[in-house]
Amino acid sequence: MRNRALFVSAAAGLALVASASAFAAPPKGVQVISDSANRRVDITIDGQPFTSYIWPTTLKKPVLYPIVDADGVTLTRGWPLEPRPGERTDHPHHDGLWFNYSNVNGFDFWNNSEAIPAARAAKMGTIVFDRIVSTKSGASRGELVTDSTWIDGQNHSILSQTSTYVFAHNGSTRIIDLVVTLKALDRVVFNDDKDGLLGLRVARWLESPEEKGGTFTDANGIATPVDAATNLPGVAPPTGEYLTSEGVRGEAAWSTQGRWCSLTGHDNAGHIVTVAIFDHPGNVGYPTYWHARGYGLFAANPLGRHMFDAKQPPLDYTLEKGQTTTFRYRLAFYTHAATVDELNREADSFEVEKK
Repeated sequence: MRNRALFVSAAAGLALVASASAFAAPPKGVQVISDSANRRVDITIDGQPFTSYIWPTTLKKPVLYPIVDADGVTLTRGWPLEPRPGERTDHPHHDGLWFNYSNVNGFDFWNNSEAIPAARAAKMGTIVFDRIVSTKSGASRGELVTDSTWIDGQNHSILSQTSTYVFAHNGSTRIIDLVVTLKALDRVVFNDDKDGLLGLRVARWLESPEEKGGTFTDANGIATPVDAATNLPGVAPPTGEYLTSEGVRGEAAWSTQGRWCSLTGHDNAGHIVTVAIFDHPGNVGYPTYWHARGYGLFAANPLGRHMFDAKQPPLDYTLEKGQTTTFRYRLAFYTHAATVDELNREADSFEVEKK
């Protein structure tokens, strides 16, 4: 209940921003509105909610939450921040959209949450928000730049992170570009592992109808049971299907590589969406492996080479003290079933763009 009260709610916060249009003309374009007192930055498009960058004390990393498409439909899971009927209550560290990793110098940043028992805290890592560097609003795009620090379970700062978020729209398609630059404050090894790097937890109806549940194990060998889906009256059943740039469909997309992966489904009202993640050829490990699970985790992980393909040697990506690395990703949210041609054109456009 604590998380729910604190977020009373992220979606409500966005609604408050948008509600100003009841008394005045809604703000046009992409508005990036900082509210540091409430530990958030709200993003609207033509006065309508898109997402919020939040760093509440209850989370172990900053996230974007919720994510809302151009028709006002929420695409992210609510639990644990805003529980909804019929949702899976597994993996309490899956909050909105995030960027972190499960095995950095032996510390687990991915699986950390308030649900971690005290006995495990020394093995976990936390990404601490430092500051908002800048915000920009504009007619067709807005920008948010933030700084944060990766702190291991021994309270050592090991990475500084600068994140640039670009929020844009092209008709009914909404887009988030994320550019993350990491600087090693000490020698840092991203040990080859499956849980990383860019993660998104989607709404119940975007889960796979093939998903039967099971037990999933994190980097520390801790198992999380995921119950088989149960359909409740009035709750949209899962309809999501993954598709990769290499033509792999459904749950078979997990552990395969591709320059993009999409997830298409529809809710009870027949509202169709495609959520797509695009890798960039400048990223380490391009094309990325897809850590795409039927229960609703949609993630791109270029650093788990051996974990996803046992024939490959471990990547164990390493930064010496003072070295930097940059990762670039694009997420697109379509209010229709995006075609392969559309997705390839978006990938082509993204790959040639310069920051």
